[in-house]
Amino acid sequence: MGDVVDILRRVGGTATFADLRRVTSARSIRLALADRRIRRLAKGFYALPEQPSPVAVAHAYGGVLSHESAALYWGFQVVARPAVPHVTLGRKRRLRATDLRCQPHWASVPVLDDATTPLRTVIDCARALPFGEALAIADSALRSGKVEPSELLSAAYALGGSGRQRVIRVAELADFRSESALESMLRSRVIEAGFDDFVPQLVIEDDEFHARVDLASAARRIALEAEGFEFHHTRSALRRDCKRHVNLAMRGWQSLRYSWEDVILDETWVGLSLGEVVRGRACRHNPLERAA
Repeated sequence: MGDVVDILRRVGGTATFADLRRVTSARSIRLALADRRIRRLAKGFYALPEQPSPVAVAHAYGGVLSHESAALYWGFQVVARPAVPHVTLGRKRRLRATDLRCQPHWASVPVLDDATTPLRTVIDCARALPFGEALAIADSALRSGKVEPSELLSAAYALGGSGRQRVIRVAELADFRSESALESMLRSRVIEAGFDDFVPQLVIEDDEFHARVDLASAARRIALEAEGFEFHHTRSALRRDCKRHVNLAMRGWQSLRYSWEDVILDETWVGLSLGEVVRGRACRHNPLERAA
């Protein structure tokens, strides 16, 4: 008979009562529970006392990870991590009594999987999330190679029911060239503002200069950059960036730079500012104040 804690560690931290009974006694399980060396997540389902993983939460409820939680499981980038795991249960399955928190969904899912498939995950997110957040997950899925553009489009067109047009829109606009969730969100803001000619990771070069920008329109000669907190981590990086933007200006490009807050927290700034530039107006006033 093995020690209950050692057994749980060897099997990944969670196990059912029936699985534990194959290698240890019921008394050992009860004693470990009484000593708080293990915890009961749900009836007949046990785990180590550390915070259970999202997969353990899904198992405790008898479901699988889905939506943003499944996206994280597959390694896709998300704009915002869910506060609690998203768990999808079979249509006729009742929610188990447990002290763990989750965001439940009901649908037809494979019984034995830890998470919805990569393709199903993208589809579910496209149905449920705002356009930009769904596009970020779809872009990341294509970038990872775990979902192919053709299969995503085919699955979207084959859908029925509510949310079909939302899914088709995400599938048609998803692009593996976007390199981060922040870039995908920037692109979504540009699309929602009515501009459809901005290309991810456009290369701008001549005999003396080479640059790749996050999002750009060659016809308009406008480049957009999405900059996170860590962008200028050294003085030399700041200098290279300054020279890069000056070189773009010397070649007739207008470069607009947006922070994480500009892109994620402000729904209107990207579209308003880009519209001002496209219309050729000097930004001597704040378009947000005028719009208000």
